[in-house]
Amino acid sequence: MTLDPPLFSKFRHDGLDIAFFDAGDPSGDPILLIHGFASSANVNWVFPGWLKTLGDTGYRVMALDNRGHGASSKPHDPALYHAEVMAGDAAALLDHLGIAKAHIMGYSMGARISAFLALYHPDRVRSLILGGLGIGMVTGVGDWDPIADALRAPSLDVVTHERGRMFRAFADQTKSDRVALAACISTSRDLLTQAEMARIDVPALIGVGTADDIAGSPQELAALMPQATALDIPGRDHMLAVGDRVFKKAALEFLAAIGPA
Repeated sequence: MTLDPPLFSKFRHDGLDIAFFDAGDPSGDPILLIHGFASSANVNWVFPGWLKTLGDTGYRVMALDNRGHGASSKPHDPALYHAEVMAGDAAALLDHLGIAKAHIMGYSMGARISAFLALYHPDRVRSLILGGLGIGMVTGVGDWDPIADALRAPSLDVVTHERGRMFRAFADQTKSDRVALAACISTSRDLLTQAEMARIDVPALIGVGTADDIAGSPQELAALMPQATALDIPGRDHMLAVGDRVFKKAALEFLAAIGPA
């Protein structure tokens, strides 16, 4: 099966336009993909081959551009970027498409949003695939305030923080709204408690690169969840693990073990 580049549509939610695509087999099991910070549905899921991998296997593949990203609206108010609020966009997309329940896959910030979706909208989630975020979901992933500062800086030349330079350069390359991204990174890092993670009682796969210095241990996070399995993605850092073949193979095996609805 050859998939053409996905066609994006938009729907209105919470006063914002949310861009999304709905591709693959329309009669297949639905899976909703939620991308990471400063990325987009195309960058996170289409270019690394996830749309093709899942579409070729017979899934109905949906993905949204999170608010502040891609072709979606980009408000500058940090209060609009809490993880629970962004999870509401994902639930609203399922409503818009008339889908009662779906597999959910998120990477990095998208993994956090996916966990909040499973916690606050448990009836919508068949399973979870969380990539690029392990126990950092609970303990935090370090100081990201310098990244917000880098995004607000007048130019890349004045940014000295290493990770800040990386995200600022990426935002410049993708011509992103840097003020919206700074607002997003300021408030989207809401943590879940150990008790809240224990309430997420659906089959879950947690994949983290062994060279990822951001995510934290997938094994420690999986140990908090009733039906979770951890996956080490060998030799991959936070940026490269998302498209890794080991991750794709494990995800397909995980979904196949759950079986069709």
